[in-house]
Order: sequence, then structure tokens, then C-alpha cells
Amino acid sequence: MKKRDFLKRMGQAAVLSPFLPMGLNAQPYLDSKPYPEYDNDEFWKRIREDYDLKPDYINLENGYYNFVPKPTLNKFLEHVKMVNYEASHYMRTVQWDNKRSIADRLAKLVNCDPEELVITRNTTESLDLISGGFPWKEGDEAIFAEQDYGAMQEHFKLMAKRYGILNKIVSVPNHPKSDEEIVTLYESQITPKTKLMMVCHMINITGHILPIRKICDMAHSHGVEVMVDGAHCVGHINVDIKALDCDYYGSSLHKWLSTPLGAGLLYVRKEKISKIWPLFAEHDREPDDISRLNHTGTHPVHTDLAIADAIDYLEIIGMERKENRMRFIQRYWSDKLRGIENIVINTPIEEHKSCGIANVGVKNMKPKVLAETLLEEFKVFTVAIDGANVHGCRITPNVYTTTEELDKFVIAMKTLAARV
Repeated sequence: MKKRDFLKRMGQAAVLSPFLPMGLNAQPYLDSKPYPEYDNDEFWKRIREDYDLKPDYINLENGYYNFVPKPTLNKFLEHVKMVNYEASHYMRTVQWDNKRSIADRLAKLVNCDPEELVITRNTTESLDLISGGFPWKEGDEAIFAEQDYGAMQEHFKLMAKRYGILNKIVSVPNHPKSDEEIVTLYESQITPKTKLMMVCHMINITGHILPIRKICDMAHSHGVEVMVDGAHCVGHINVDIKALDCDYYGSSLHKWLSTPLGAGLLYVRKEKISKIWPLFAEHDREPDDISRLNHTGTHPVHTDLAIADAIDYLEIIGMERKENRMRFIQRYWSDKLRGIENIVINTPIEEHKSCGIANVGVKNMKPKVLAETLLEEFKVFTVAIDGANVHGCRITPNVYTTTEELDKFVIAMKTLAARV
């Protein structure tokens, strides 16, 4: 037997290791304490037990990093030990096969073909791979919104400096009258020179869910491609990429899928893969092989393995049940504050236009001061947003958040509103 074949077979045997996730070794997911069958308070209390919560504050800032529940964390630590134990043997044999298998599970989760999806480190990397690898020509135009994530906006600005493209920036209203208002807003900026449009699936600073399919249908009718920022969507709401009909989609898995830090995904429509230049050169690949865009060099492969464990945990909760819970806990506090004097809700009131994220401010109170006061006086941790027509704090509870904690937040907001 050739040495290369021997090493590969030995590496494939490692897939049966108990250190690897359920998605790879078909072992059942078990925890020491069972989960109640029904969607009730007991179920969510049990879920809360899976999180090590810092007692110093109520954490309403899960949007930046949605930290890992203990069952997933324990699996992740096992992966770290396994990779450290097997070392170069693991890295030279099955790391790529395992990563591909996990990417296949992700493709199933978001409903796209496996050959259209790769694992990245985060949404910024995913979308910058597209905007940076797009075949721009001088005079081409791109469209995005001032509410889009800053890092992606900066990359479009870099492309303007490098290639001479024109960036056209819209501003998405916090409370649009209809989906058509949003569609028309983007359409108004399209010209024959428009090549690519970036749109948020869920605006990170307000939680506003945009009508992506309608925007894609409109853009495609003009020959414009659509890149969707879904940083806050995978593991938060049901994501069906085929139904969205976008050309490119990026997401951060360490947000609402609750993987360890440094995991994301990139979807590229099959017929678009060959036109994108890779950021790093890969060994010989067919032009339509998406792996040519995914040369990452040596990286923390144990994080890739933990993605499968995070999917296992999501499946315990159930995607539909989680989405319903996230929407419930957001509406629980936001409905109590809508209409209160001096309080401003910066998220649409229609239920289908948001889920777990919303933004709230107090009139005549700087968001930074609001966030600091909530933490120092009321022990509630949030993040201030002050720009792009949004002035308030982004509130991002999680599945472990209780209504009692939200009641304390509501009291704090009403107290502050009464002072101004």
C-alpha cells in the first residue's frame, strides 16, 4: 500500500473517534439531564441550565457573540484535545473531509446545494470574498444601505479606490409603510451600470427583516446580482436560500447558531462561482468548484468540528420552536414599551418584520449614556447604536433569557423615560 493511501485510510478511521461530532460518527446526542418534550416554561428553564451565566448583569447583548451552551462547549473542548493529540496526522488526513461533511450539514440547514456552500470565519470574510473578488470594471456601480454593517461598507469603499467603482448608498426607514417601499428604494438607484447590490436579511442594528425575495426578483429583472448579509439569521430564523433566490449569502455561525468564535458560511449560486476571484490562491480547481474560494491555510479546525455539535443542539430545540421563542421574548419587552412617553422603538411593529432583535431609545438621552446607565444602575448589559437613523440600544436576548429578566429591563426603561 502506498504511504499516501495508508495515511488517508488511517485518517478516515479517525472519523469513528468519540471525539468527533454526531454529524460525522452517527453517535446519538445525549446529555445527563433530559429535555422536556413540550414547548413550555419547563423546557426553557432546562435550556437555561445549559448556559453558564455571569451573575453580574442581565445579558441583553447576545448579538455580537452568542456564547456557547455547555453541551456544545464540552464537545468543542473534546475536539481541541483530539486535534492536539492527533496533531499533524489529523491535519494531513481527514481535516478537509470532515470540514466538507460539516459544510454539507450546513447546506441542508439553509437549503442550498452542498457544492454552493463553504465554511468561513465570519460574515465579514464571506461577503468581502465576494465584493473583493467580483470582476469590477471602472465605472461599475454598487448599491448598499447606510444601515449595513460597517466592515462591509468599508470594503466597498476600498473597491471604489482600487477599481474606480461608484457606491450608491440608500437609507432604510425604521418603519416602512410596506415591502414595496423598501423594494422601490433600492430600485431607484439602479442604472445600466449597476452590477451588485448588498442587502441585509436582518439589519443588525434594529433587527428589521427585509423582503429579500422581492428585492432579488426586482434586482434580477434589471440584471443586477444580490449579495445578502445574513449575519444574524442562521440559527435565529428559518433560512431558505433557494426560496430567497439570492446570488450570494453570508452568515456568522458564532452568533445565533452558537458555535465557538470564528465560524461562518458563504453561499454562492453555482453559476456565479467561476466569476469570483479567490482572495488566496488555491491548488488546481475547476472554475465552478466553490472550494477555490476557500483556501484558509492552517486554522483552528476544532472550531469547524464544533459546528456540527451546534447544529445538534439546535435540532434539540427545533428551528421553528427557537424562532417562535426568539420572537416571543422580543415582543414581550418591546410591546410593553411601545407607546410609553419618551421611549422610541426603532424596529417595525409588524411581527414578520423582526424576530429576537429590536432597538429602543429614550428621547433626549444619548445611546451611549443609556447603555452605561442601564449597566451601572440597573445591571443590564446592552450595546449603544448612534447613527444611520438609529439612536438607541440594540436589545438581543437569547433562548435562556427569562421574562423576569425582561420585566427588570422594562422597569429600567420606564424609569429612565420618566426622568427626561
